[in-house]
Amino acid sequence: MKNNTYFSELGSAVKTLATGLKVTLIEFFTKKSTEQYPENRKTTLHISKRHRGRLVFTRNEDGSYNCTACTLCEKACPNGTIKITSEMREDPETGKKKRVLLDYQYDLGDCMFCQLCTNACNFNAIHFVNDFENSVFKRDSLVLHLDKETYDGGSLPNLLNGGADLTIGQFNTKIK
Repeated sequence: MKNNTYFSELGSAVKTLATGLKVTLIEFFTKKSTEQYPENRKTTLHISKRHRGRLVFTRNEDGSYNCTACTLCEKACPNGTIKITSEMREDPETGKKKRVLLDYQYDLGDCMFCQLCTNACNFNAIHFVNDFENSVFKRDSLVLHLDKETYDGGSLPNLLNGGADLTIGQFNTKIK
């Protein structure tokens, strides 16, 4: 057993404290670089095209959608994020009954972004876009009705194509 005195333990503690302070002082005087996110996001922010930000309806050129209210996406969703309301109506042209979509409710706040709903859809009616700015003050505003709204492409220019061009090793930083 090593015989440590009070003063040798005190010296060891001061040495350890000095080592920690040395690291802190070096870091204190190093120039910091800060990404200027909110101000310059339109020019330099790059988002991967594969990023799953929110679910939207795939719209045709005339504004219609391909959803047939088959509820496959609702059944595939593991946590009940999607709720579909539909009814059977008679088609005036053919006389056959047809399922008609009344409401497609999607809760963005509960979504796990697992993409099981888009994989289950046989009609290519829904897909994820890489829009990530979905902050709201009230959780109720995260409940979206996809059949009633049209997605305009998000708040950033060229967002659906990935935003700004990706340049490796170059960041929009500000040295302080």
